[in-house]
Amino acid sequence: MASKYRVFSTITAAAAACAFLFATAGASRAETTRERVLREGKIVIGISNGAPWGFRDKNGDPAGFHPDLIKAAFEGLGVGKVEIVVTEFGALIPAVTAQRFDAIAAGLYITPERCALVAFSDPDLKLADAALVADGNPKKIHSYAQIAANPEIKFGVGRGSTTAKNAAAAGLVEERMLLFPDIQSNVSALLTGRIDVAAFSAPTVARILADENIHGIERALPFQGVHEGGKERFGYSAIAFRKEDGDLRDLYNSRLKALKLDGTVERIMTKNGFTDQEKAPDLTSDQVCKGQG
Repeated sequence: MASKYRVFSTITAAAAACAFLFATAGASRAETTRERVLREGKIVIGISNGAPWGFRDKNGDPAGFHPDLIKAAFEGLGVGKVEIVVTEFGALIPAVTAQRFDAIAAGLYITPERCALVAFSDPDLKLADAALVADGNPKKIHSYAQIAANPEIKFGVGRGSTTAKNAAAAGLVEERMLLFPDIQSNVSALLTGRIDVAAFSAPTVARILADENIHGIERALPFQGVHEGGKERFGYSAIAFRKEDGDLRDLYNSRLKALKLDGTVERIMTKNGFTDQEKAPDLTSDQVCKGQG
């Protein structure tokens, strides 16, 4: 009888130990970013404080194309609060990987190099390069190739931007580029004559020229960016998440798809100065990362 009791006690103790281990394992499992965002009803985004992408409005609230998309995507999931962290454009990826915020909402282009560092959402815009010059375009600037060939042309571009990479691909060496941390400082350099031409995406140029407080500059038309196989190279913008937050990215992608279908993305595009020319094709981020499209 005592033997049976000892066996029963051993089995009971083992069962209790297993239950404890399972409970401890469950309790020690780290909460994912997706779970936290949904539980708290809040997501924190990184911006570089530049229109039309992501910036603070006059009340200090998040505004711009990508913050507007984030708000529209997550509010239907009970995430009604969007907080912002402002950082230099070139520091956005290091900051999100260091968990200073949950996602980058600042007009980041999908590139193979960045695909190795972050998990991009599916593309939300298709974008070409454009250039701003002084009124009358005194140096008759119409292409990256022309700028590369003339060392007297002073060229400004955003540090770490896709336009900088495109200019380099067209033959402009970095030593010939004045690199700026944000849109405002680049435009200011053009207005004060420190540079002769500033490159941005076409929608950013349109947004800059729509500012009634800016005078004395115009868009260089036509302007030839990078061409491959006789066709102009386009960029695709997207929201960026940490690599380990693929489930949060997938949740956002499902909402982005719905927002495209119901016309919300189109309305947000129009609000922020974009047109049908910037409508993203039916591509996934994986396809763009692999150089398709």
